Amino acid sequence: MRFTPAGVPALNLILDHASEMQEAGVARQVVTSLKAMAFGSVAERLAIQAIGSHWKFEGFLANATRSKSVVLHIQNFS
Repeated sequence: MRFTPAGVPALNLILDHASEMQEAGVARQVVTSLKAMAFGSVAERLAIQAIGSHWKFEGFLANATRSKSVVLHIQNFS
């Protein structure tokens, strides 16, 4: 975890996802990684979770700063 110049806790992380979905009646394996970030109390709560834990995240997607990729801004998790 790091802190912004204003002293707000910030956490950058990579989320890994794996599932099986149905597409056109055929099972398809879905595996991907996504950059994510959290701020404030959400970052503090995430920082103490075990790596590899399974979570459901809520937030929004935005363009990464100085990049063409997207980042999930985590606003809550359970």
